[in-house]
Amino acid sequence: MTTPRAATLDVPGARLYYEVRGRGPVLVLIHGGAGDAGVFHEIAGPLAEHFTVVAPDRRGHSRSPLVPPGGTPRVAEHSDDIHRLIGELTDEPALVYGSSSGAVVALDLLARHPERVRRVLAHEPPALGLLPDAAAYRRLFDEVRATHRRQGAAVAMRQFLTGVGLVDDTWEMPPLSQLPPDIRELMERMAANEPFFLEHELIEVTSYEPDTDALRKAADRLLIGVGRDSAGQTPGRMGAALAGRLGLEITELPGGHTGYVEDAGAFAARLVELLGDGAFTA
Repeated sequence: MTTPRAATLDVPGARLYYEVRGRGPVLVLIHGGAGDAGVFHEIAGPLAEHFTVVAPDRRGHSRSPLVPPGGTPRVAEHSDDIHRLIGELTDEPALVYGSSSGAVVALDLLARHPERVRRVLAHEPPALGLLPDAAAYRRLFDEVRATHRRQGAAVAMRQFLTGVGLVDDTWEMPPLSQLPPDIRELMERMAANEPFFLEHELIEVTSYEPDTDALRKAADRLLIGVGRDSAGQTPGRMGAALAGRLGLEITELPGGHTGYVEDAGAFAARLVELLGDGAFTA
């Protein structure tokens, strides 16, 4: 596994932590949910054989504190962070992969800063407003935030994950003591991020309306990914709805909503196929 180089970048309202591996065209990996750069640990090494892989903690997550603390970051602030980070690392347009809420950030980046982007792969962006049953999910997310305030993050995260079909009633998180040390550290950081995600990001991100006019203009640089195993789940449905709105074919990805963890080898190979030099020779 390639050892990353860790660095920070001061941006308006935050200090971004990011990790860099490899050589070649810059590929930025943007995490979703309560995650951080560590969720890409398994795919970063294989990808670093082809790209300069850059994985930040988004503002407010783990090692990227808000400065000063407090407030709800807007999607545009997250995408401006990625815009600034790309400019810090290269003069060339970058490749961008975004997962879930990170995919929303990637879409906003492409819509507002197209000159910074060579290609975006947006993996199941939660474009909630495109679903016919969006109102029911908005009620669910309001209830999840209320549960967080009453009963805490663990109960609320289970309600959220069950409500969108990512887990079922039998799901249990394995005890941290049974996990390898690096995975245990990641899970501890993610648990610490959950209150921020539930209180400040869940409704903010799922309320975001993609600029479909701007995205259509850049459609030749946009792929909408849906997991092979999550096409019928709520996140997969949202990705498919956005692809349909933009007149794009769905790009199938290995695994489900977190395929980069579920089947890391196949997922990394698929990203190389979609974003590597060979993808631009046709």
